[in-house]
Amino acid sequence: MPDQKKVFIFAPADETGQSHEALEAAGCELTLGEASWATPQGNNEEEMARLAAGAVALAGTSIRSSPITRKIMEAAPDLRVIAKYTIGVDDIDVDAATELGILVTHAPTESNWGGVAEGTMAIMLGILKRLRERDEQVKSGGWRDEAHQGTFLGRRGDGYEGITIGIVGLGRIGTRLSEYLRPWRVRLIGTDPYVPLEHFEECGVQPVDLETLLRESDVATFHVVMTSETRNMVGARELALMKPSAVLINTSRGGVVNEAALIDALDAGQIRAAGIDVFEEEPLPSESKWRQLGDKVLLSPHMVSSNAGSGGLRPGIKWATDSVLAALRGEVPDNVYNKEVISAWTKRFGGSG
Repeated sequence: MPDQKKVFIFAPADETGQSHEALEAAGCELTLGEASWATPQGNNEEEMARLAAGAVALAGTSIRSSPITRKIMEAAPDLRVIAKYTIGVDDIDVDAATELGILVTHAPTESNWGGVAEGTMAIMLGILKRLRERDEQVKSGGWRDEAHQGTFLGRRGDGYEGITIGIVGLGRIGTRLSEYLRPWRVRLIGTDPYVPLEHFEECGVQPVDLETLLRESDVATFHVVMTSETRNMVGARELALMKPSAVLINTSRGGVVNEAALIDALDAGQIRAAGIDVFEEEPLPSESKWRQLGDKVLLSPHMVSSNAGSGGLRPGIKWATDSVLAALRGEVPDNVYNKEVISAWTKRFGGSG
């Protein structure tokens, strides 16, 4: 490997510059893209391919202007690793990376996924307890309104059975959310084909299929990674199964629930409300129909995981930087997403600095 190792940071997010300094100290020459955490729109595919040419590593936070495509990867024949500062890898063509023998790493830090679980709980309570409506009424000079009654979540000794909350995806986030909800005495149901039944039992979650979850849930909350399997996993047909009083929460990825179908369902009163932190197009366009639904939606700018005290992206930036440095030393990082490529990668790069 040449003395100067080019690293293309396609979406910089390190305001401290410490990760850049660590890479430069290891003999890396950095090229920075235009995208950032605040504005994930950056370079287009042609520009990305040009900037990536000759790179041995790519790194960054989320990018929406152009995913890391095969064309971009092929512009860098010696590319070893693509390291994300965040959990999600939906902006990387992972299949292409695997075929090309490139490691894809991500940063599932607790400050991130734990923040998503906490934020989901806040969105849920905000909608169920009608906090926005009550606040707006008082600030506008009004007082109690029967329409602003909240929902009592848990079962009671007087015979009230409580509500049913359905968790789609029982990974880190879904599991943490179940831990928060169990003391509330709600009925928890969930679906996840990749989780053993014992884990459902440990979480106090009844395993069901997706259709049953949508039919029975008063709140359906989504915590899945974006894959070809989960893209548009809920559309008009699935939404029609839900109760008119139901709430849908999506803090995973925008494409998991078909946005047009969900907007139509909300507009028609087919379901009561939705809490959305993620969108198919980010930032949300000014003319988006999401902005026209009033209190039927609680919207968040894809920052449900962002909390003071969590360190922001810093833990993930450090993790990704360590991944790049390990890969450049010929070592396999400990957070590889496409683990099936490790054997071939090791034969090519293992032990080579």
